Amino acid sequence: MGYVYFPTTSIVSLLYVTENGASAEIAIAGNEGLVGIALFMGGESTPSRAVVQSAGGGFRLKAGVLKREFARGGALQHLALRYTQALITQMSQTAVCNRHHTVDQQLCRWLLLSRDRLANDQLKMTQELIANMLGVRREGVTEAAGNLQAAGLIHYSRGNITILNRAGLEKRVCECYGVVKREFDRLLPYRLDEAMISGASAELRRRPPHWGDLRLPRMTTMMLPCPRTMFGDAALRDAESRS
Repeated sequence: MGYVYFPTTSIVSLLYVTENGASAEIAIAGNEGLVGIALFMGGESTPSRAVVQSAGGGFRLKAGVLKREFARGGALQHLALRYTQALITQMSQTAVCNRHHTVDQQLCRWLLLSRDRLANDQLKMTQELIANMLGVRREGVTEAAGNLQAAGLIHYSRGNITILNRAGLEKRVCECYGVVKREFDRLLPYRLDEAMISGASAELRRRPPHWGDLRLPRMTTMMLPCPRTMFGDAALRDAESRS
């Protein structure tokens, strides 16, 4: 990987894809974090893939610049390590949730985590892609989404999901969502809320949340394309060469 990515109005799913093509989501990253922790953790690459779940904007920074700034210690290093700890919590809780909780509960967790990283209650995602993220059969997602819609919690139509009752989702979800949210709020207390996004100040558009005050050099604005675009190491290099 030649760059680290900071989503702002987009969401990126971290997936593992098995040899037979099955996949499951490990974690998601949005305006609270970054994609590419292997660059500063010393591994340089990762066997997982990054998939743009919700298209939108972001920033990228050359790997060499990130490594130099990280090696200096200080604010970037501390923030990156806190984010990594929060991400590990999300990965661990996702594994527990996928093993022990119902598809209904998993879908509620996924919807709430995604909503926390978006400006409004609208999500564009097909049931097939949700099934790939959760690592379950499409029929299971269809049934779970139908249950949530019948309960008046969401409205789903042709790849468009609208969250109608967030409080209801929070009552229905398993404890995994709360564990992840509390850890992110503890380690990364600054959140990008809807008012800040709708205000769209020039300063906010130039700098990503959480990381903006670091004033990192040579940070480039970019668009992360539609949710069907897959990112692995090779795909990332292709996208970087086109941008």
